[in-house]
Amino acid sequence: MDHQRRTYDSILGLLSSEENPTPLVRLHRVVPFEHTRVYAKLEWYNPFGAVKDRVAANLIRDAEERGILADGQKLVEPTSGNTGMGLAMMANARGYALTTPLSLAIPQEKRTMLRFFGAEVIELEDTLCPAPGAPEGAIAKAHELGDRPDFEMLNQYANPANPEAHYRTTGPEIWRQTDGKVTHFVAGLGTCGTITGTGRFLKEKNSAIAVHGVHPGEGHDIPGVRSIRQLQQTELFAPDEYDELVEVDNQEAFDLCLRLNREESIIAGPSSGMALAGAFKLVADEPGNQVVVIFPDSSFKYASSLAKHLPQMAVDSPGSPGERMMSEMVENVRGNEGLTIDADAAARQLASDEKPFVLDVRKFEDFAVGHVPGAMNMPLAEINDFANLLPTERSAPIYTVCERGNLSLSGLLLLKSLGYQNVRSINGGTRAWKQLGLEVATEG
Repeated sequence: MDHQRRTYDSILGLLSSEENPTPLVRLHRVVPFEHTRVYAKLEWYNPFGAVKDRVAANLIRDAEERGILADGQKLVEPTSGNTGMGLAMMANARGYALTTPLSLAIPQEKRTMLRFFGAEVIELEDTLCPAPGAPEGAIAKAHELGDRPDFEMLNQYANPANPEAHYRTTGPEIWRQTDGKVTHFVAGLGTCGTITGTGRFLKEKNSAIAVHGVHPGEGHDIPGVRSIRQLQQTELFAPDEYDELVEVDNQEAFDLCLRLNREESIIAGPSSGMALAGAFKLVADEPGNQVVVIFPDSSFKYASSLAKHLPQMAVDSPGSPGERMMSEMVENVRGNEGLTIDADAAARQLASDEKPFVLDVRKFEDFAVGHVPGAMNMPLAEINDFANLLPTERSAPIYTVCERGNLSLSGLLLLKSLGYQNVRSINGGTRAWKQLGLEVATEG
């Protein structure tokens, strides 16, 4: 193994360490500061493309040292993508097999690559980041398999080997790369292994170093991170060890992600944009400040998420033939009474014995705020990803719904194109529903 010449006997020689750190790059164009220096730690330079490679490697190292893994061992791990991908490739290298229960809300790119890497993927109707307390979610399924004698669950959500990975590698790397001059460390909050392990190392070196955590709001759509409510269920979340937490919303994260790619030429993903936006909120502009922000992975896994939150990424530009054709079709549906239904009539039908399937086509965060009770959430751009959850009978009655009754018309057309014969859009959407005083359900 020769880090200077970048020559290795195995891909595992590329795993990050103090002697082989991931790059630290100073940001210039997107930074609002005059004095404070901000550095991005580019974690996609790990061998399998993400900060979670550190965790995957240490989970397996720890389990091997404890003697709980044998040749051909079956591993199971619930994941929002990156830990699963790191574990899949580590398993390939070490002769293990991996099963990954995960949420259908995870970007299709990640689910596809997990299969490509050789993992057995079990897709479940769960929140974007699996919730440890959910009775039927990805973590519960992983525990169910992990209780079987032929499986071993390493459990990134509770295993101290997770933060230890960052105590052993990320922290020492940052300390050495900044010559001990780092004043602030900022990381997004997911399992919390990164902030907890790195923060502990840096605080031991200099207790004055500020350790900051950044989290999304409820109903967020930023893969790999957790809201405050979700963090309460994560055993590695140690808020007493952090100096300050801050919330960043979806649009802030995606907008800054776009700027990083276009203005800094740094191929950062949405969670990187979120962490950096949080750093801008938390850190003062003062001489001597040196801020290190973890950029967990690159933008390439998130094409579908970027297209959803950045309208300028849509394939059809405004006024394109495709957009005009869709607009004309939607207007034809709007004027067809046989394809729409008023909210009061829909409510009466839903109260009957023959309930239709209700499909809410809004974004996950909008659905979480308030929706028709019993509705299934499938964002319009991702309906094809959820096809296995739609009724099997093409004659089954389906109502589409959105906020105002516009997007649901496009949902109706899409379902018609899939062969569903009995689809109606609810006029006025959830707004009309609420105005009638009808019950509205919320997530959680």
